[in-house]
Amino acid sequence: MVKLSPSILAADFTRLGESCAAVLDAGADMLHIDVMDGAFVPNISLGVPVLAALSAHLPAFYDVHLMIRHPLQYVKPFCDAGASLLTFHLEAESDPWRTIRAIHAAGCRAGMSIRPATPPGAVFPYLGELELVLVMSVEPGFGGQKFMPQAAEKIAAIRAEALRRGLAPEIEVDGGINLSTAPLCTNAGADVLVAGSAVFRAPDPAGAIAALRTACGAGGA
Repeated sequence: MVKLSPSILAADFTRLGESCAAVLDAGADMLHIDVMDGAFVPNISLGVPVLAALSAHLPAFYDVHLMIRHPLQYVKPFCDAGASLLTFHLEAESDPWRTIRAIHAAGCRAGMSIRPATPPGAVFPYLGELELVLVMSVEPGFGGQKFMPQAAEKIAAIRAEALRRGLAPEIEVDGGINLSTAPLCTNAGADVLVAGSAVFRAPDPAGAIAALRTACGAGGA
């Protein structure tokens, strides 16, 4: 069954814990935490203290996406703060192999993300060490962007290479996910969908999650 990872960037920050709890109760599988430094991407979001506060009071699988220039130096702080999965960008300035090893040493699952301009083959050398690959279907930095259709081709290429090598990392897609684009991604081989406004700002989050799963042919929540 497809997994839903709602991005808390779309949550109500005046009542963040309550808002996150509501989408988990509505059937979300995990919470997607977007971390931006204003340097790797042109936006600044939240950091270690927010994750620590959430994880201390709200048991969940925390899917943390580091959109920052130097992910290696922040691996331990985010893992200690409650990250379950820590995803960093291949295009960042930290050495990818050292970053993956540090994530595993800190007790987290390791994910690698690629921006829209990065070819899928760039992640192939790392597939054997990753629990997840995140394909960005928009330029990272801001929510509400339009889905880039070429993301489905990249998902399919990564899935094919993983299958060829007998590997089974999860493939996640982030950006512009809705009832029309979600099936394109899952049909190409994606396992995890990041959706922000489509879930957090829906009048009925449970209905929105069920509708996304149904659109992907995975049944209700």
